[in-house]
Amino acid sequence: MNTFWKAQVLVLVLLASAALWPQAGSTSKPQAGESNSGSVTLNRVRVSGQIEERLLSYKVTPAYPAYAKANRIQGMVVLHAIIDKQGRVIELKTISGHPYLVPTARDAVQQWRYRPYLLNGEPVEVETTVTVNFNLVRPRDPS
Repeated sequence: MNTFWKAQVLVLVLLASAALWPQAGSTSKPQAGESNSGSVTLNRVRVSGQIEERLLSYKVTPAYPAYAKANRIQGMVVLHAIIDKQGRVIELKTISGHPYLVPTARDAVQQWRYRPYLLNGEPVEVETTVTVNFNLVRPRDPS
């Protein structure tokens, strides 16, 4: 395995392990007359990409960009996504990926839909990592 791929695998492992720890995106503020006696409502949690992938209900496969295909460019595009309580992708940021592959991956992932992630029976926003693989299939040897 060359150094480039080792580095990408290391980054993915680090991102996946960090994504396993839930984090609060923000907390609800007490209303007038209420006390802040330890009751905290999470509005967003961080979830690993593998867990969130199980909640995927609608997936658009990205078209392979013609220029990238003609130049045999392949690889992974890694995106940071925020998914709202209804399961829509509301924010995407590029973490890594070839510049010719990123726009197509972003366009496709923006259309993906997820089942709501429930925390204590309530839907919450999710912060996760999405990986889109672009692989060129080698033609089989006719012999």
